[in-house]
Amino acid sequence: MTLSPAQHERLTFLCRVTQKEIHHLQDTDRRLFADLFTIEAARKIETDPILAERLDAFVSRFGRLQDNLGDKFLPQLLSAMAEKSGAAIDNLDKAERLGWIDSAETGLEIRKLRNQMVHEYIEDLVILTSALQTGHQHVSTLVAAGQSMIAQATRLLTPPPTQSPT
Repeated sequence: MTLSPAQHERLTFLCRVTQKEIHHLQDTDRRLFADLFTIEAARKIETDPILAERLDAFVSRFGRLQDNLGDKFLPQLLSAMAEKSGAAIDNLDKAERLGWIDSAETGLEIRKLRNQMVHEYIEDLVILTSALQTGHQHVSTLVAAGQSMIAQATRLLTPPPTQSPT
């Protein structure tokens, strides 16, 4: 399969960005969850600016990677493979079928979780704590999906070896 120059450039960019986002999310995840994140820890957000910044970084980086994978990388990768890109659920179903993610249903749950972390955490510490703990559990899911998509894009970006005439 031959990629257009625009597809090649876009996939190369998305691989680079995704790798950086994975690294940053894993780094923030390690720092925020060095200890168990509890409601008591969440109560300290108002008085601990470092914890508050880590929390904001985790939520932002989790959301950014999830958005990048689902809204940018996945549709571009499907298009490069001559697969029709569609609604998020359809794209996730194709990603599951192609082996890039384990479950389209989990992909939708992560999408909803991202929205919950972004929009509801200011008001309810129980929701915040639960969402963060669930997000922490899904970091490996996002990382695996990103790495699978990078691997597939790399296969598309790397031309097959030319065979010498015999």
